[in-house]
Order: sequence, then structure tokens, then C-alpha cells
Amino acid sequence: MNNYQFGEEMKMRTKAFAVRIIKFYKRLPKTDEARVLGRQVLRSGTSVAANYRAVCRAKSQADFVPKMGTVVEEPDESLALVGTF
Repeated sequence: MNNYQFGEEMKMRTKAFAVRIIKFYKRLPKTDEARVLGRQVLRSGTSVAANYRAVCRAKSQADFVPKMGTVVEEPDESLALVGTF
């Protein structure tokens, strides 16, 4: 797999992750607690794909590294929040 193929695969995977997060959010109970935590999961989970696309547009290695750090942090936050349900 070359770099281009890897990048395209990651775009598809991050988009699929966002879609799964949206479906998860829709199935949450309609309690205040679930709404608060669910909105945060929705924000962090759907931002993964957008942030990965920003990584793909990095202008340099120095630009790439912090953007990729954000891509890694967001699903970690989502995972931590999903564990509260």
C-alpha cells in the first residue's frame, strides 16, 4: 500500500467512524446526562474525519505533526466518553 492509498483508506475509515458516532448518538436515552455526554461524543467523534482531512492538506512536516496529534486525541476522548455509558 502506498502513501496515497493509505491516505484514501484513512479518509474512508474516519468518515465511517463519524457515521457510527452519529448512529450511536441517536440511540442514546433521552436523559439530561446522556444528552450532555452524547453531544461531547458527537463533537469529538465527528471531528476526527475533518481533522484528518486537515492533516492531508498540511504544508510541511512541522504543520503535519500537531494536526495529526489532534486526530489521535479526538477518538481517544470519544472512547473515554463512550465508556461512561
